[in-house]
Amino acid sequence: MAGRFGDIGFGFGGRAVYATDPAKSRGRLIAEPESPTRTPFQRDRDRIIHSTAFRRLKHKTQVFFSHEGDHYRTRLTHTIEVAQIARALARALRIDDDLAEAVALVHDFGHTPFGHTGEDVLDALMAGHGGFDHNAQALRVVTRLERRYAGFDGLNLTWETLEGLVKHNGPLIDPATGTPVGGKAVPRAIADYLAGHDLEVQRHAGLEAQAAAIADDIAYNTHDLDDGLRAGLLTFDMLRGVPLAGEALAIVDDHYPGLDDGRRAHEMTRRVMTAMVEDVIAETASNLDRKIPQSVADIHDAGETLARFSAAMAEREAGLKRFLFEHLYRHEEVMRVRAQAEAVVHDLFRRFTRSPSLMGGEWAGDATALDETQLAIRVADYIAGMTDTFALSEHRRLFDRTPDLR
Repeated sequence: MAGRFGDIGFGFGGRAVYATDPAKSRGRLIAEPESPTRTPFQRDRDRIIHSTAFRRLKHKTQVFFSHEGDHYRTRLTHTIEVAQIARALARALRIDDDLAEAVALVHDFGHTPFGHTGEDVLDALMAGHGGFDHNAQALRVVTRLERRYAGFDGLNLTWETLEGLVKHNGPLIDPATGTPVGGKAVPRAIADYLAGHDLEVQRHAGLEAQAAAIADDIAYNTHDLDDGLRAGLLTFDMLRGVPLAGEALAIVDDHYPGLDDGRRAHEMTRRVMTAMVEDVIAETASNLDRKIPQSVADIHDAGETLARFSAAMAEREAGLKRFLFEHLYRHEEVMRVRAQAEAVVHDLFRRFTRSPSLMGGEWAGDATALDETQLAIRVADYIAGMTDTFALSEHRRLFDRTPDLR
C-alpha cells in the first residue's frame, strides 16, 4: 500500500499519530481512579464483557431464532465476529485495537428480542413517545440500565467508547446546517443524554469506531450467507451471479471440485470476508494518504468516514445486500416467523402498559406515579432487555396462546 501511509498493512508497528490514545482519554462521567494494569479502553472492554446485557446477547436473534439450531448465529456470536474483524482492521491501521473491540462488543446492546422485528414493533408502539432506536437504547443500557456498581448506574464507560457507540455510523448532526443527518431527529434517549454529557455528535467518531462499524457490515454479510445456506433458504446455484459470493464460489469450485457443502460454504464465505477486509484496509490507507491526519482531532474533523469500502467494493457489497434482503431477510419462512414475533412484542407492550405491576420487581416499582410517556419508556426498556426465550415465557405467562416461532 504505497504512499505516505504505505507501512499500513498486517504489521504490528507503533500506534499511528491519528489513533485514539488511551493515555489522553477524556475520562469518565463519574471520575474513578485509573487502573495500574489496564488502559481505560481495556477496562471498558472488560466491563462490557462482564455485563448482564452482554450475556443476554446469547439468546437474542440475529436472523434465525435461537431454537432453530445451535449452529446459527445469535447476537452474541455475531458480536464476537464483529469484534474479531474490528481488531484485525485496527491492528492493520495501527490504531487502538482495545477501543475498536470495545465499540464492537457494545454496538448491539440495545437490540430487542427477535432481531430487527422487535425493534420495528417497539418503534411503532413508541411513535408518540420519541420512538425506539436500538443504538439509542444501547446508550441507555450502558449509562442507566445496567446496575452493577456501587458508585453509579450503567458501566461508566470512557467518553471515547460512548462516542464510538453513538457515532460509529457517522455524525448525527450536520455541522454545516446544524440539522439532524438524514432529516430524522436525534433519538430521544441520545438527545436526553447529550444534555448532560456532550459527545460532539456533529463530528465524526475516531477511526476505531469507524473500524467497528465497517466490521459489522462485513460480519453480517458473510455469516448471513453461511446461515442462509445452512437453513436451506439459499442455494449455491442462487449465488453464482451474486456479487462477491459468486466470484468466491467460482474460485472454490475451481480449486476444490466435488467439495462437500459444509466446506464449500466455509471456503466461499471466508474468501468473501477476506476480500472485504483487505479492501477496507487499502481504501482507508488511501484516504489517510489523502487527508494526512496528524491527530485524532483530524479524524474527527475530516468531514467524511475514512474507514470504508472502495467505490468498486461498495457497489459489489450493496449488490450482495440486495440479494440477501430479497432472498433471505424477506424469504416467506422468515417473514412468517417474523409476523409471529411481532405479535408477541405487541401483546407484551400492550399488556404491561395497561397493567405495569405484571412486570414485577423494580420494573413495576413506582409505575403508578409515571405519566404515559414515562411508563411507555419503562415498558420499552423492560421488553428491549428481554431475550427471545424470556419474551416467549412472559407471553405464555400472560396469554392463553403463544406461537412457537417455528
